[in-house]
Amino acid sequence: MDIRQLQYLSALAREKHFTRAAKACNVTQPTLSGRIRQLEQELGVPIVERGQRFHGLTAEGERVLKWAHAILDNWGSLQQEISTLRSAKGALVGRLSLGVVPSALPMAALITKAIQDSHSGIELTVLSQSSVEILRNLEDFSIDVGLTYLDNEPIEGMHAESIYMERYCLLLRDDHHLAGKASVTWAEAAKQPLCLLTPNMQNRRIIDRAFRTANSTPIIRLETNSVINLYANVHLMGLASIVPEYFLKILGPMSDIRAVPLTNPEIEHSVGLVAVDRDPVSPLVLAVFESAAQVAAPAGAGRK
Repeated sequence: MDIRQLQYLSALAREKHFTRAAKACNVTQPTLSGRIRQLEQELGVPIVERGQRFHGLTAEGERVLKWAHAILDNWGSLQQEISTLRSAKGALVGRLSLGVVPSALPMAALITKAIQDSHSGIELTVLSQSSVEILRNLEDFSIDVGLTYLDNEPIEGMHAESIYMERYCLLLRDDHHLAGKASVTWAEAAKQPLCLLTPNMQNRRIIDRAFRTANSTPIIRLETNSVINLYANVHLMGLASIVPEYFLKILGPMSDIRAVPLTNPEIEHSVGLVAVDRDPVSPLVLAVFESAAQVAAPAGAGRK
């Protein structure tokens, strides 16, 4: 068994198609199929459901894939560490993938800036994902680190560090009758036509619970999985939205949009970094946690 076989298996599970998996690995389809068949012979178990097309992995294949992901992740961390040792100044180099819940994307920009300021050799991929997707992708090593809610989804087997406390405000166009208020209750917010993130997002589930706590039923006119789309619909349609208070501090003021703090009840949730808990820790993952610790939380996103 070798690394190539595990890489081919991982690609096949990801692409769910032999030809596409072979193309992703820069080999021919017969080469990929042959190496996976060789892996089956070496392990003595069927890995792929046989047929004219890819029909999925066998039960044994799913277990092999889980181990393959773990081995490949450790192999990648080893390569990162060796690259650091070989570099002239001990600089970190490599590619790192960060999964982020939509409501934390502006904060992720502060963290990635801190990473680049300290480690210019790290290439970054930032993906907008739900909290459930982040945990699943960490478990199968599709991403290296997640920035997500820490006090709602179970995060067993993960190392987690809180970065900030998320608090909420009502986002309004400045011609809205509530735009000039010092604060707005959740009950008052429920009476406004709202655009919110989709129900599969943890941020939306937090908002829904807040409305239930306030014994209020919101008027939801539009749902989206894009934070930018929330802003666009406040600006263009005159809808109200609910976003973390710190957004305008990072994204900058907008001439016709106001953010009014939400009260009664007072809601806050811990948001932080999560990664697979293991020893040794990948140098790139460690760099993310260290860089995040240096980021000063803006107003409306207090430190825990």
